[in-house]
Amino acid sequence: MAYTRDQIYEVLEELGIRNWMRNAQVMGDDIILDIVSPSPAMHERKRLEVALKNAFAENLPGSNLKLTISVDAPEPKQEIKGSELPGVKNIIAVASGKGGVGKSTVTSNLAVSLSQMGFKVGILDADIYGPSMPIMFDCEDGKPYSVEVNGKTKIKPVESYGIKILSIGFFADTDQAIVWRGPMAAKALNQMTRDAYWGDLDFLLIDLPPGTGDIHLSIVQQVPITGAVVVSTPQTIALADARKGVGMFQMEAINVPVLGIVENMAYFSPAELPNNKYYIFGQNGARNLAEQIGVPFLGEVPIVQSIREAADIGRPAAMQEDSVVANIYKEIAKNVVQSLVERNTTLPPTEAVRITTMAGCSAK
Repeated sequence: MAYTRDQIYEVLEELGIRNWMRNAQVMGDDIILDIVSPSPAMHERKRLEVALKNAFAENLPGSNLKLTISVDAPEPKQEIKGSELPGVKNIIAVASGKGGVGKSTVTSNLAVSLSQMGFKVGILDADIYGPSMPIMFDCEDGKPYSVEVNGKTKIKPVESYGIKILSIGFFADTDQAIVWRGPMAAKALNQMTRDAYWGDLDFLLIDLPPGTGDIHLSIVQQVPITGAVVVSTPQTIALADARKGVGMFQMEAINVPVLGIVENMAYFSPAELPNNKYYIFGQNGARNLAEQIGVPFLGEVPIVQSIREAADIGRPAAMQEDSVVANIYKEIAKNVVQSLVERNTTLPPTEAVRITTMAGCSAK
């Protein structure tokens, strides 16, 4: 017996789900029905399926119901990208999947190298639980103070060696442990970004905490990151975490261009044998990882005692003019700028030309 579409509609009306029907076809005794369930829960869909089969068996005996139940799920929402910081042209996140690989050391020296090229640079120390920038820039006693900007009270960053710096370390005692849950840490970061008066900056470097967590997501939601730099040592354990760090920025909901990977502690050359290289943590690990995942390799930093000493006394090693270390960091900074221009499609052409010219590399 052939049934009509009107009969199908009557059954659905009786169940009160007429509006849930997406499509219905009748082919002899076969009734092909496509229903959209408002609930994604499996038990709710199963209950709907049983109710439909019972209703059709009772009202349209002999019919052969072929049922498809889909879920009317809303389109996934993209993470909201943060609004621009007034006066800040480019924001670069410096991250590492693993702690202890020298991410903060790279950040401080990258900032100094960019400043030496003539750029106006700032650092946001977003490593809430282990802030190190006050020590690395010899400004532990620095205290940000309030200024009034356009009728609003703002935080003025501490300035050291021409770099503007904000860190939670300025607001806590040296021996005070910062034991905050995620929401509290996110609120503090929001204050240091949104309530700060950064002035005009070419680059704001954000020194992120190790790993991939809520702090990273909060930063991406609060400010528009121009690009990300990932720091790793050559050893396998660090590379596994660095891969995750790159993957985090490449997630669809975050979608931040990865400017490349820096290999820190790449090798050791003793002062008495400067031409000898000892690969203590493995050789070319980060370089090979960059090639595997298709991101630029920005450069390698050797294990040099002066880098550690410079960080400890609060004078970044990149300030050692014409030294091997300073030239290494300068080349990395140059590669970061070049990668930023090549990989960031939203960068205005005039800005691309300006920063590549200042960095001493060619705009493509």
